[in-house]
Amino acid sequence: MMNDVPVIQAAHHLPATNNESTTKNHQPLPGPAAPTMNQPNRTELSALGEFGLIDRLTQGVQLYHPETRKGIGDDAAVLDLGGPQLTVVTTDMLLEGVHFDLSYAPLPHVGYKAVAVNISDIAAMNAIPKQITVNIAVSNRFSVEALEALYAGINSACAEYKVDLVGGDTTSSRSGLVISVTAIGQVEKDKIVYRSGAQPNDILCVTGDLGAAYVGLQIMEREKQVYLANPDMQPQLEGKDYLIQRQLKPLARMDVVHELRELAVQPTAMMDVSDGLASEILHICKSSAVGATLYEDKLPIDGVTYTTAGEMQLDPTTCALNGGEDYELLFTIRQSEYEKLKNHPDVFFIGYINEAAKGINLITKNENRVPVRAQGWAHF
Repeated sequence: MMNDVPVIQAAHHLPATNNESTTKNHQPLPGPAAPTMNQPNRTELSALGEFGLIDRLTQGVQLYHPETRKGIGDDAAVLDLGGPQLTVVTTDMLLEGVHFDLSYAPLPHVGYKAVAVNISDIAAMNAIPKQITVNIAVSNRFSVEALEALYAGINSACAEYKVDLVGGDTTSSRSGLVISVTAIGQVEKDKIVYRSGAQPNDILCVTGDLGAAYVGLQIMEREKQVYLANPDMQPQLEGKDYLIQRQLKPLARMDVVHELRELAVQPTAMMDVSDGLASEILHICKSSAVGATLYEDKLPIDGVTYTTAGEMQLDPTTCALNGGEDYELLFTIRQSEYEKLKNHPDVFFIGYINEAAKGINLITKNENRVPVRAQGWAHF
């Protein structure tokens, strides 16, 4: 996501030469603070988590250009470069062994997914993707043919979403395959959607179904362990095609973005479901300074997901709330827009926005009120 920023290690001060002091225009970077007896000399990344780390690192970030309409804090940055449209920019990185496992993720699927997850961020801003750049880092473990397979997936995604591959960078890696994609899109100024626009009484909506990608990942991890224990065993994947596809080849919901425009529906807030529905609802509520109520019996969970989760002793609701990587769209609409969407076959109404003082709660099937907690992917 656009939220990811590089960590800059502070440099030690160098002494001035020839008795010349540092000028005001070339101030040295501050050095690390010396630890005291009562102060630990390091904070573990796991103590903050991904979003806490982003908040910590970006506390002092300043915007210097009026063209920057929106910086860190949404699914994409928003730039006003003149004219009737805004430019949106997002970036995401996939690392072998962290975001994908090549023992069961084919390279064409990795390439396709790397593009799709960025297009999903563009969709979350209600924008239309136009261009991408692709950066890869590879070791000599990969052949030319392997990289051609990777780019076959990238080109397939470009054709699917009608985007131009306009550049990138290639370098070496000592720790597997790294692929980073930056996506650029455009949106009319009156159609841009941020996370921060939700208001009390707005309806919470989500597209598609939830939890399938997570259950698909659990199936592939299970079969990998079976294979490692006995390479002669055949994988048990019959009837699980949908779940595996949802993990290996997710679809960015640009179709819904176009349909919302055709129906003249303007979401008040929106983001994509990458880290789990619960996490995304918390993001919208934090950005909009509101609370929310959602209903367990309204969560869209595919039948195969529900059954397979049970077989694997997983709670389907937990998979839907915290599994992540569904890349569906979570958005809010005004009450007056309901009639336009009530018959849409792929939009589900799962709750509503309330005042912040009422909190963010899930109403269970037993009508218990439970605070929503984000338990999705932990990066550190």
